Amino acid sequence: MAVTKKFGAIPYSKDSKVEKWDLSATYENDSEGDATYYKSTFSRTVEATAPDGSTNFAKKAKGSWTKSEIEGLMPIAHWDAVFASQVDSVITNPVTGPEADNDFTIPS
Repeated sequence: MAVTKKFGAIPYSKDSKVEKWDLSATYENDSEGDATYYKSTFSRTVEATAPDGSTNFAKKAKGSWTKSEIEGLMPIAHWDAVFASQVDSVITNPVTGPEADNDFTIPS
């Protein structure tokens, strides 16, 4: 299983400082067209100030951010686990339902 991840980040700035990030990750299992292909996208919005007033990140110019800092705002370990679970339930061990017995005859 070859999993690829593509991360995305859209900054929202005010007074030249990022105040909010829209973050995303698109995961792909194997190649499109393969029987084991699966794709899923996750997203999260992070504001500098959390609803409870605590600080999620310090406001600074978008050019001052490093890849590591941006990825640090993403719940990558959680997204990894969810994607692995999705692949397992859809590709590796799909849930099967009951099978119809079309030859069944109602007893007389």
